[in-house]
Amino acid sequence: MFALVLFLVIVPGGFTDTHSLRYYFIGVSAPGSGLPEFSVVGYVDDRQIASYSSDTGRTVPVAPWMKDKEGQEYWEQLTQFDKEDEVLFRFEVKLWEKRLNNTEGFHFLQVIQSCELRDDGSTVGYQQFRYDGAEYMYLDIETGSLIPIMAEARIVAHRWNSPDIRMGERCKVYLETECIERLKTYVEHGREVLEQRVRPRVKVSGQEKGDTMKLHCQVYGFHPRAVDVRWMNREDEVPSYETTHVLPNPDGTYQIRVSAEVTPKEGDRYACNVDHSSLEEPLLVQWETKQSTVPAVIISAVVIIIVVFTSAGIIIYKKRK
Repeated sequence: MFALVLFLVIVPGGFTDTHSLRYYFIGVSAPGSGLPEFSVVGYVDDRQIASYSSDTGRTVPVAPWMKDKEGQEYWEQLTQFDKEDEVLFRFEVKLWEKRLNNTEGFHFLQVIQSCELRDDGSTVGYQQFRYDGAEYMYLDIETGSLIPIMAEARIVAHRWNSPDIRMGERCKVYLETECIERLKTYVEHGREVLEQRVRPRVKVSGQEKGDTMKLHCQVYGFHPRAVDVRWMNREDEVPSYETTHVLPNPDGTYQIRVSAEVTPKEGDRYACNVDHSSLEEPLLVQWETKQSTVPAVIISAVVIIIVVFTSAGIIIYKKRK
């Protein structure tokens, strides 16, 4: 469930050297669910760097290059920050249960906080607030104000935007300053890993189903995560009927499958187009139609069989005569 909660958040990607620092804060209402009541997971790009759990009460490094570069004092400081957030989340989870009359069952409160440093030097930040996966409030980074989406969040936004608290302004300042400085430091720590480029491998296949053909393009073994995969018919893009999420492999690379359903006509030439930051130019892998190869093979085989049996028949006939 914890993995699913994180997976529901779509992480934007690109083909440049843009880097991001993201934190996922999650508080749950049911201690007996098997999940910690509060947890924090930190990511630089697609690599997990740190985690905190109310079960252990400690913030620990996850990425090897974070263990090597930051000392014990640094992790103790982060632990103190996460403990303070844990107290706040326990309080907010109970409040939201009352607001929505969800006093039974499993419920979770989630905050996603992120800052990005783009390759042109510009920065961008965002912060989202979710309850049971539904967004109820977000930070307007331009104005430094918290904007409610659900009616139940209006009171919260009004209180947190008040001159006494100014939560939105404080989040804006953090995302534009401290978050970016942390990100720069972390990228330097793990640059060798974060900027690694691994070319994708591509396999195409087709399945006949009546008059239609299902084309599958399996792209695997690539890094970083961001990739663009589409089916093409000469110059025209073929709409995809099924696209899997970009999934991680055990070796740190990624995979994705994109499928399209087509009705082949004379002159059609289908190819899988793959664009990735490890490539100087997009890959174009052609799918060879069975119609163009199988009949020729079958005809050749039939001709050979006919010749062999005819020759054998003539020899047997002459011997008997």
